Amino acid sequence: MVGIDARNKHILDTKYICPVCSLILRDPVQLTECGHRQCQTCFNIEQQTTIICQQCQTETLRNKIILDRGFKNDMKLLSIDCSFCQWTGLLNNYQEHLDQSHSDLKCGYCGKQFDSANKFNEHNVLEWQKLFVDYILKDFDCNGRIISAEIGDQYLTEPHQHSVYQESSQLNDRQIDVDSLRVTNAGACNPDTTQSSEVNESLKIVVDNIETLINDEQRLRNILLQIQIRLPILTKEISKVKLSIEESNAFLEAVKCNRNIVNQDLALQENINDFQYVSYDGTFVWKITNFQERMIDAQSERQISIYSPPFYSSPNGYKMRALLYLNGDGNARRTHMSLFFILMQSEYDAILKFPFNYKVTFCLYDQTPARRHIIDSFRPGIKSNSFQRPRSNMNIGSGIPNFIPLKMIQQEGNPYVQNDTMCIKIMVDFNDIPVILLPYAVSLNPGLPTHVQQTVVKQELNRRFEEQQQHSNEMKEIQLSCEETT
Repeated sequence: MVGIDARNKHILDTKYICPVCSLILRDPVQLTECGHRQCQTCFNIEQQTTIICQQCQTETLRNKIILDRGFKNDMKLLSIDCSFCQWTGLLNNYQEHLDQSHSDLKCGYCGKQFDSANKFNEHNVLEWQKLFVDYILKDFDCNGRIISAEIGDQYLTEPHQHSVYQESSQLNDRQIDVDSLRVTNAGACNPDTTQSSEVNESLKIVVDNIETLINDEQRLRNILLQIQIRLPILTKEISKVKLSIEESNAFLEAVKCNRNIVNQDLALQENINDFQYVSYDGTFVWKITNFQERMIDAQSERQISIYSPPFYSSPNGYKMRALLYLNGDGNARRTHMSLFFILMQSEYDAILKFPFNYKVTFCLYDQTPARRHIIDSFRPGIKSNSFQRPRSNMNIGSGIPNFIPLKMIQQEGNPYVQNDTMCIKIMVDFNDIPVILLPYAVSLNPGLPTHVQQTVVKQELNRRFEEQQQHSNEMKEIQLSCEETT
């Protein structure tokens, strides 16, 4: 068995590469004399008592070679790209992937089948070296084809050296115009020696060029072999990718269709919810549930504000809603709750009066029998854009930034938040109720019909007027009686 093959082995640090098989180290052993490492399996191939390091040629005794478990543990976290597919992951999980996904491999050069990636890699490392190739210098000796890995040894054989010598002799015999050379170099040097030196230099250049060509040829053969091995795998992977893309596109189309349906359902549900709580008399009681969760969202700024459902002044009237900042807005942030009134675009804006100038009252209900409601109101500024005819879905809100101090509703057991619920009443005053009657008006039972509440408010207004008149008359009678007595 040899090392571990991976698509990205060439970009890994060389300390992770075995100098024997040129693959990623498998069960690394360390040569203690020089510190270099190689695969334990590659080391077992050697039978000598002394091992020569392939990197620095240092000799190490077999009994001084140790299994480097610490280095092996470090290698488990190496990022690996599978040499057969697009899988990426850690070296620690690579063998499991190879066993599960690549147990049937075929050599693209010889056609041999393998039941594991390890055997396939061993075949590629050991067997390709035995492939016969054309010997480029076959004209110099009798060998026409030799083993590719033995080309270097072939250059050192006696037949090869003898052929090179004969070629040199032939070059010497081809000398021309020797006499002219003698005249040119008369007395300077021996012409035979000079000619032989020139031939040797020329021959050396030829041999160097041949060796370069041989190295380039061998490198190209290796690249071609790898391409032949990878081509069927890549072709198969491309087919899988195309199929996966088609399936993904179909899935995305289905998701898109489902999303459109869901969006339509949500819009419909929102409309249903709006109509479920809709009011057509300019008065709306807003029930805010899950108060603590909403407050946490506001404090963490996940959702700093919430809108009330829309309500109307009449079936053909103004469309309105409230906007609440639970943790405050602007200068009131983190100190007060901020409550705003918003005009919305409606179907009948063209026949309604603008700017909107009716007084708006907010009431935070005390949900205990004490009924200490918090009431505040404001009259719209007719020059403000917030109260002009809406040109978009809704205008900018306007209202009371410092509606209620946060410390009042953050107290344990406060009367304004009961059962994790808060109730706020928004009332548009179209009858210009006197300020003195506002507490009475908002304290009426919200369950009463609007016209009944309006009637009760008028009766209370008349009763107080009569009481005031009666008190005034009594004061006048007392004053007259005093004057008569005097």
